[in-house]
Amino acid sequence: MALLAVVAVMAGPAAAAAVQGALADYLPKAELSELAPGADRLGPPQGEPPLAPVFAGDALKGYVYLNTDFAAAVGYSGKPIAVLVGIDLEGRVTGLKLVDHKEPIVLIGIPQQRLVAAMNKLIGKDMRPVASGAETPPQVDIVSGATVTALVIGDSVVRSAVKLIRSGRLGAGATAATAVAALRSVDLDKVETKDWESLLGDGSVRRLRLSVADINAAFAKSDDPRAAQNPEPGADDDTFIDLYVALVSAPTIGRSLLGEDGYARLKAQLKPGRQAILVAGDGLYSFKGSGYVRGGIFDRIELLQDGTGVRFRDRDHTRLGDLAAAGAPSLREIALFSVPADFAFDPAEPWTLQLLVQRSIGARDKAFLTFDLPYSLPEAYLRPAPKPPAQTATTPAVEPGAAPPDALAEPLWMKIWQSNTVSIAVTAAMLLVLTAIFFFQDMLVKRPRVHVWTRRAFLAFVLVWLGWISNAQLSVVNVLTFANALISGFRWEFFLAAPLIFILWAAVAAALLFWGRGPFCGWLCPFGALQELLNNFAQWLKIPQLKIPWGLHERLWPVKYIIFLGLFGVSLYSLSLAETLAEVEPFKTAIILKFMRSWPFALYAVALLAMGLFVERFFCRYLCPLGAALAIPGRMRTFEWLKRWSECGSPCQRCAKECPVQSIHPEGHINPNECIYCMHCQELYHDDRRCPHMIQIRLKREKREALSSPSMSPGAGGRRMGGQAALSASSDSPAERA
Repeated sequence: MALLAVVAVMAGPAAAAAVQGALADYLPKAELSELAPGADRLGPPQGEPPLAPVFAGDALKGYVYLNTDFAAAVGYSGKPIAVLVGIDLEGRVTGLKLVDHKEPIVLIGIPQQRLVAAMNKLIGKDMRPVASGAETPPQVDIVSGATVTALVIGDSVVRSAVKLIRSGRLGAGATAATAVAALRSVDLDKVETKDWESLLGDGSVRRLRLSVADINAAFAKSDDPRAAQNPEPGADDDTFIDLYVALVSAPTIGRSLLGEDGYARLKAQLKPGRQAILVAGDGLYSFKGSGYVRGGIFDRIELLQDGTGVRFRDRDHTRLGDLAAAGAPSLREIALFSVPADFAFDPAEPWTLQLLVQRSIGARDKAFLTFDLPYSLPEAYLRPAPKPPAQTATTPAVEPGAAPPDALAEPLWMKIWQSNTVSIAVTAAMLLVLTAIFFFQDMLVKRPRVHVWTRRAFLAFVLVWLGWISNAQLSVVNVLTFANALISGFRWEFFLAAPLIFILWAAVAAALLFWGRGPFCGWLCPFGALQELLNNFAQWLKIPQLKIPWGLHERLWPVKYIIFLGLFGVSLYSLSLAETLAEVEPFKTAIILKFMRSWPFALYAVALLAMGLFVERFFCRYLCPLGAALAIPGRMRTFEWLKRWSECGSPCQRCAKECPVQSIHPEGHINPNECIYCMHCQELYHDDRRCPHMIQIRLKREKREALSSPSMSPGAGGRRMGGQAALSASSDSPAERA
C-alpha cells in the first residue's frame, strides 16, 4: 500500500470531471463585446451541449459556448478551467473569456492578464481547415511559469471548436441551415399585458383539473388493487387539484401574471439565459406537499423536456401571494420557480410539468400516479429563426461526424513531450549523474574536495537550470492534488502534461526505495540548493553559524509534519484553500517567479533565506511540508547506504556535531526522516585524519610499518622515535581526538 501511495504521488496535477451545463451561469461574467464584437444581443442557451446564439439585429452572427461542455480542460490544479468562447458561423473564434479556474500559479503569482494575452493568438483563427485536417492545430504562446495551464486552455479551445464544427451545429450552407432552423428564441421585444381569460385562451397559461372522481378512477385502474380500497374523501365533482403553469420569463406572460414590479424583480434576479415558470394550484391536493421542508426538494412536480427532467429545490423557489392578471382566480398555492442552470431547458421547445399524486395503502406503503400538464409557448411569443448565410468558396465544409485528423487525435501530453525533448534529455542525464554519485559514493567521499565541489556544482545546476530556467520545482501542492484526484477521478494524461515534473516525481518515488527523501531534499530541490549555496557563501564570509540545542531541535522538526497534516486536512474540505495556504512554501516566489512578486511574498522568501545564512537549511529542517510528505513513505526504504562504526555516538560525537542539518542523534544513529544525504558523515567515515576509528587504523598501520623497518640502518633511531610517538598517540581515547 505504501508503495502504491509513493508511485501515485508523482502524479502532480490531478484530473477532475468536466463542468457541464454551466453556460448560463458563466455568461454574466463576460461582456458580449468581448466574445462577439459587433453583436448586440445574446439569446438563451439552447441544445445539448448548450450554445447561446449571438445576434446583430435579427441576423444570427454566431454562438457563445463553454469550452468544458465540449472538451476537457483540466490544468495543474486538477480542476476544470472554464473559458467562454465566441465563434462565428464560419468557424472563426471571435473572442475568449477566462471565467473560472483554480490554477494555483495564476491565483497567486502569474497575472491572469498574461494568460489571457497568450490565448488571444486564437482570436480570428478559422477552425474549419483544422476540423477538416487541412491545417495543423494552432498553438498558443507559452507563458513562463504557467506552461501547462496555457497549453491546456489553448488545446481545449481548439478541440471544442473543432468538435462543434464537426457536430453539424455550426457552419454555412446546409449544415448551418439545419442548426439555425432549430434555434428559435423567445421574442423579448414583444411586450403587452393580457387578462386571465386571454392568457388561458391563447395557451400562455395551461391548466390541469382533476376531480375526486378522476383520481379515484385512475387509482382503480392502477396495478395495485389496494389503491382502490382507500378512495379520496368528498363528492365526485369536488376539485382534487386545479393546476396552472406558465412561462413567466416571456415578457408578456410575466408582466401579465406578476405585474410590472413583480416582473422587474424577476428580471433582476434571473441571470441571462435563465428561465422561470409559475406554478399555481387549488383544491384538496398540494403540488408542494406537506412534507416539504426548507432546504429540501419539491418532490411532487417535475419539469420534463427531451426525455430528461429536473425537480426544483428551495433555492429555486419564491412564494407568491396572488396573481396580477385581471380576472385571475384566488388560488391556494402560487409559486415561482427558476429553472436550474444545469438543466438544458429550451423555452422555445415543448415541455411538460409532471404531477406526482400519492395515496397511502398501508401503514408505510404508498401508491403513486403521475399526470402530465404539457406546455408549448405560443408562436406569437417566438422570434422566427434567422436565415443562415450563404455558402462561401473560402469556407471549407466539414461533414458532421468526420474522423478526426491525426494532429487532433494526438493527445496534448504527447505534443508537450515532443516539444520538450531537449529539456527531457538534460533532466534524464542529470538524474543519471546523480544516480552514479549515489552508487559510487564511496569513491567520491574518499576525496573530500572533489566531493564538495561536485556537490556544489550539481546544486548550482539544479538551482539555475532545473529551477529558474525550467521551473521544475516540486511542491506539496502535487501531493494534495493527487489526494484530490483519488476522489474526483484519476487520469494519467493530466499527470503527463508536465514532463519534467512527472520525470522528477518518478525519480523521487524510485529513490524513496533506496535512500529515502534525501535525494530530493538534498540534491534535486532548487530551493534547497539555493539555501545551501547561500549558507556556503555565508560560511566563506565567516558569518557565525548558530547551533540549535538538541533538545530544542528535536521539538522543532515535527513542525513541518504538523503543517503538512494541516494542509492535507484542509485539502479534503477545499483544495483551492489548501493551495493558497501552501504558500508556506516559498518555492513559487523564489524559484518559479524569481522574486518578481508582491512584497509580502518576496519578503517572506527573503526572510527564510536570511535565516538559512545562520542556520543551514532552516526551512528544510523545520517548516517544509513537502519534506514531511516525503519522509513518511521514505521510512520504507529497502537499503542502508550510510555506513557507521561501532564507536559512532559512543563515545565519538564528531559526525553528530558536524551534520549540517543535525539529523544524527547523540547516540549515533542517523534519522532517515531528517537526513538530506549530503554524505558529509561519509567523508568523515573514510577520513583517517578526522574519524577516531580511522585514526586508530592509520596509527596501527604506521606502527606496523615502523616496527617492520630495519633497526640498524641509518635513521633507524628516528623511525623508532616515530613509532613511539604513534603508540603514544594511539593511547589517546577516540573521544579526546574527536
